[in-house]
Amino acid sequence: MNLAGFYDESMSNGSGWRAVLFVSGCPHHCPGCHNKEAQDYKFGSEFNEAKKQEILGRIKENSILKGITISGGEPLCKENIGEVLNFIKDVKKERPEFNVWCYSGYTLEELENRKDETTNNCLKEINVLVDGRFELDKKVPNLKFKGSTNQRILDVQKSLNENKIIPFEM
Repeated sequence: MNLAGFYDESMSNGSGWRAVLFVSGCPHHCPGCHNKEAQDYKFGSEFNEAKKQEILGRIKENSILKGITISGGEPLCKENIGEVLNFIKDVKKERPEFNVWCYSGYTLEELENRKDETTNNCLKEINVLVDGRFELDKKVPNLKFKGSTNQRILDVQKSLNENKIIPFEM
């Protein structure tokens, strides 16, 4: 997996102060994508162990952070999801109180329909999923935490436990 970028602190990629990891590679190629360069799986730098440890150290030392957001590219595509899962678990070892937000062009239903262990385990680690492909004709400026009206902000754990879609309450 390649790293497209990292923000030490953000308030625009989920609720509260959070770190944001951007992965490279996306199969969706949504017209109007705000992060078009990250669609290329080779964009950025290799997310190797040294880079991961550096980022984990920065997260551990930053006391204002309440969570981590994983974005892209597409963090939950088959090429990235395994390393994303490992990273989330490593973050939670350092900061067990963290909540995890994830942006994905896949819907929760599409992810559940994969019925594979890695996807299921990753979903168990995510608190909030902003799901659905960006649709340029449904773009509305100033939407909070999403780019187009078709996208949803979901409480993943409640959705999984109740076996139905539960929006995240802000």
